[in-house]
Amino acid sequence: MSAPLEPEVPGTAHDAPGVDRTVRGTHPGIPGPLPEASGIPGAHPDTPGTPSAHPDASGTPITHPDTSATPGTPPATSATPSTHPATPSVTAQWRRLDPRTLLVHCGWMAAPLGSLALTALATGGRITTGAWFTLAAIAASFAVVTTIGLIRWARTEFRVALPRSADGTGEGSADGGHGHPALTLDVRSGLLTRRLRSVPLHRIRTVDLTASPLHRLLGVTVLRAGTAGSGDGRSELSLEALAVPEAERLRAELLAYADAEAVANDPVVARISWRWLRYAPLTFWVVGGVFVVAGSAYRVLDGIGIEAWKLGFVQRAFTEFGASALWLTVPAALLVILALGSVGALALYVENWWNYCLEWTDARTLRVRRGLFTTRSVTIERARLRGVLLREPLLLRAGGGALVRAVAGGLGNHEENRKRSGLLPPAPRPEALRVAGGALRSPFPGSTSPAALAAHPRVALRRRRVRGLLWAVLPGTAVLAGLGAAFTPVLLHCAWIYAVVTTAVVLWLARDAYRNLGHGVEGPYLVARSGTFSRDTLALQREAIAAWTFSTSPFSRRAGLVTLTAAVAAGEDGYRLPDLAAAEAPGFAAAAAPGILEEFLIHPEASAPLPEQRLP
Repeated sequence: MSAPLEPEVPGTAHDAPGVDRTVRGTHPGIPGPLPEASGIPGAHPDTPGTPSAHPDASGTPITHPDTSATPGTPPATSATPSTHPATPSVTAQWRRLDPRTLLVHCGWMAAPLGSLALTALATGGRITTGAWFTLAAIAASFAVVTTIGLIRWARTEFRVALPRSADGTGEGSADGGHGHPALTLDVRSGLLTRRLRSVPLHRIRTVDLTASPLHRLLGVTVLRAGTAGSGDGRSELSLEALAVPEAERLRAELLAYADAEAVANDPVVARISWRWLRYAPLTFWVVGGVFVVAGSAYRVLDGIGIEAWKLGFVQRAFTEFGASALWLTVPAALLVILALGSVGALALYVENWWNYCLEWTDARTLRVRRGLFTTRSVTIERARLRGVLLREPLLLRAGGGALVRAVAGGLGNHEENRKRSGLLPPAPRPEALRVAGGALRSPFPGSTSPAALAAHPRVALRRRRVRGLLWAVLPGTAVLAGLGAAFTPVLLHCAWIYAVVTTAVVLWLARDAYRNLGHGVEGPYLVARSGTFSRDTLALQREAIAAWTFSTSPFSRRAGLVTLTAAVAAGEDGYRLPDLAAAEAPGFAAAAAPGILEEFLIHPEASAPLPEQRLP
């Protein structure tokens, strides 16, 4: 199949009559129904004296008093054989935390003991009376903390099981009309007042494992399971601490039973979690914000007739800066800029995303509410929501975070669209994938398993290397070498150091940019990924594509590459798929959005045999 490549290929209007470009298909990421209760080991009555936990509609676990004092009840097994496929093991046996939890609780003693040891070394081993009092206080505190930790460890238990039904048979009730057994994660704790907290597995959205340096040293981790409405932490279950292998198994167990259909039926997609604040400094504003504020202040002063460079304290500051040791002042200045930028990024994050909530107000309307001083409420109609963009800037990606934007129509011009299309602030990448799936009402491509995206030709890597060397390495090296030849040999050394460092950085960035390239079709979505300074993964409805644009340059034509741009009446109006193989691009575009390119394609037909002719 071949097609003439034109600068722009117009397409049929999206809603033109008689043209149907909708591609239907089952989404591979939606799991099937859960097994019946009879096929799940461990379906049995709860501990005697413990009332069954009934979570509310938002998934928030309800705390019930637990009057039982005997931990553990022998599990009952079902006599009915299971006809369903094998599922993760579900046990109703109460389990305890790892005994190394006691050592974690004693981690606070490292600071006072270290201070005492340093004091003894500084005084030649002579311990004063005050130091003995300090040591006695540490010993008493150690005894108290150890006792409390031992009691907490002995009285904290968890299990994954079916809650007891109303008739006491131990058969779990069906969940919310789905016909699935209501499996729950139960945690009970307390000495004088026993508490039982339960959260149904089909409501669990996130399962996080967190390990501090002390946790890693001891080989344990903290497991936190939360629902869609657990941003404030009140409906989050935390287990501290579990052995790393057991925590991994439990996480896989919980996520295996998470109901993907609940994402589509849950009105609240996400709420703010202030643990996300750690991602605020990993954005452009940590450095760029300082210069933006400085530039704005300079323009204001210049507007009222004040020349900032002529102010006395400014001149004195630059004079002292230049007269001091630059190898100390330059790093100190960078640290000050980073500190100011981090504070500004945190303040901006709080102001923009205070009281954040993303929810479906009804079956057709998605609403985003946020803001501290300036409150914002953006409503997006489901009919206008054409896709979702998962954005991972370089620093944010290095920290394991991402943010989510909507590809929707009716949000204004380009500037207004950038302000109003945000669905999630910088947050953990698993949370971003979950929110993107909640906005699409189906799993985001690549959230359940790595997306099968087609790789781009190897020549695309060469193009990125050449462009980086030409635009970053060569100009800077030439300028420094020229200045060094004209003024001082010191700049010649700066030139070769700059060339070596920037070449290594350019080659690494080019490799990363090439690895991030990918495109494909997954169900009703066109999936495209590209970028290194900001890796963007786009899930765009195929039926929303109105036209294709084929862009080439003399260099890309020589390399056999073409850039596709999908034109849509939403978002940025066009989304690029850079550096596809020129021979494969028309076929991919026609398959991704049928009904646009067919009249421009040339399909080779099988040549019919010529009739036999006899020569006279």
